[in-house]
Amino acid sequence: MRTLTRALVSVTTAVGIAAGGLATAGTAMAAPAQTQQQAVSAEAVAPLAVVNLGLSTAEAKKVQDWLKQYHGYTGARDGQLGTNSWKAFQRGLKEHHGYKDAIDGICGPNTVAALQRMLKKFWGYNGAIDGIAGSGTKAAFKRFANGNPS
Repeated sequence: MRTLTRALVSVTTAVGIAAGGLATAGTAMAAPAQTQQQAVSAEAVAPLAVVNLGLSTAEAKKVQDWLKQYHGYTGARDGQLGTNSWKAFQRGLKEHHGYKDAIDGICGPNTVAALQRMLKKFWGYNGAIDGIAGSGTKAAFKRFANGNPS
């Protein structure tokens, strides 16, 4: 009887180890798919990131104050030019500086080109209207931010 009990315990233990190994193998096989899914999700969120174009938090707060006063910005005064800040900016750029794209809050090339038109007209930008936020665009944007009292 003791021999039979030992045999059953040994078989049960072996089955448990094998099942645990299979469970671990299943988890290991599922991990790459989960990692890939996270990477896709991060890419989908990327366009909504903060784009301060070289401004400090204090300077970006001044821009948000200006956007609130003139273009209906209702978001937080946090110094982070995110989606809502850029939507308000796009409304103003559409009204005054030839922005013709969607009001989507993405600071893409069309938004930057309209911003460059505004900066060229009033804030000393003398570069090309190319939609690329290079050093000249950032310097003029900084002058704009600091020319508006908070």
